[in-house]
Amino acid sequence: MARSTAKKNAFYAQSGGVTAVINASACGVIETARKHKDKIGKVFAGRNGIIGALTEDLIDTSKESARAIAALRHTPSGAFGSCRYKMKSLEANKREYERLIEVFEAHNIGYFFYNGGGDSADTCLKVSQLSKKMGYPIQAIHVPKTVDNDLPITDNCPGFGSVAKYIAVSTREASFDVASMAKTSTKIFVLEVMGRHAGWIAAAGAMASTEDCELPIVVLFPEVTFSQTKFLAAVRDKVKRFGYCSVVVSEGVRDRSGKFLADQGLKDAFGHAQLGGVAPVIASLIRDKLGYKYHWAVADYLQRAARHIASKTDVEQAYAMGKAAVELALAGKNSVMPTIVRTSNSPYRWKVGEARLARVANVEKMMPKGFISKDGFGITRKCREYLEPLMRGEDYPPYGKDGLPKYVQLKNIAVNKKLSEFKLK
Repeated sequence: MARSTAKKNAFYAQSGGVTAVINASACGVIETARKHKDKIGKVFAGRNGIIGALTEDLIDTSKESARAIAALRHTPSGAFGSCRYKMKSLEANKREYERLIEVFEAHNIGYFFYNGGGDSADTCLKVSQLSKKMGYPIQAIHVPKTVDNDLPITDNCPGFGSVAKYIAVSTREASFDVASMAKTSTKIFVLEVMGRHAGWIAAAGAMASTEDCELPIVVLFPEVTFSQTKFLAAVRDKVKRFGYCSVVVSEGVRDRSGKFLADQGLKDAFGHAQLGGVAPVIASLIRDKLGYKYHWAVADYLQRAARHIASKTDVEQAYAMGKAAVELALAGKNSVMPTIVRTSNSPYRWKVGEARLARVANVEKMMPKGFISKDGFGITRKCREYLEPLMRGEDYPPYGKDGLPKYVQLKNIAVNKKLSEFKLK
């Protein structure tokens, strides 16, 4: 699509579950746009994601100081607010997409940067398609983000490396705790982690055990059908050998009938099964069948908000994806997503690539079979080689005298509205 020579404003929004480093991508977008004031006007952010665009609730990021924007790089979660709001197909709800174009036109917006996962890539693609049909040019660039690490084409997703590091560290520390108590008390620790269909985060739990620090860990992947008999045998064997066992279970584990072990019978805003609570299910099974005393925990928001222990690799890549998104737009690209391309494992090297959104939208990347051990309860060396660089390095936030990390809270000043009110369906 031909791009107008007139200077246009940009729109940026965060979507879905936030991460420890999504604000680093926001920082990359805004700082890079500010360096190109001759081509990009202001960067407006959507308050609470795409909802901000639909309701014309825009935030003027130009009101924030350079220091505040820079601080986004070490601040977790979504500084502008996110949302779980899935826009329907163009055919089912064309009016919403037309509303986006109307808002963009009213505020002279020619660049659309949408920071999220697979559903966000789909929205970004549709905005690009509709803008072409309506004759109002919008360069739609998707900025990758997801703790689940399930976006295709890109080697990995910003947000995942930090979750992996948090889960690996937590599993190791909890295993040390259980080991110290196992003789007379708790023998089992169960940690529930995120991952509906892809077991990337669960795999990170296995990274806690290494050649120089062997720990008894059993991992339950969404990709492996749960077998009660095999699972209990694996736990029993670990306890017999080590005296205790840690279990890392993905929320998306299913039984032979295909039902989630943690299915509550509810649906989230995207129409997905509302999961949660598989840890107590697994813990109770161990107690009832093996008689071991246990403790369980759900990592939940902690795993994706833990900026204090973020991976340096992850922070750098998250920022790079935001920066690359703006550069792709300035190069005239449209309907694409910057990607992470791994060029070497040892030493670890990567570069920025790009992918067409038509190849990204609504496609999930599962754990390769070659990454899961033959017994289905662990990871292979190939998986370790993939995961280790993504967890590598520390990028600590600044700390105050009170011992707490210093995170930025933006002013988030609203842009004056120009259109009539729009009600979401």
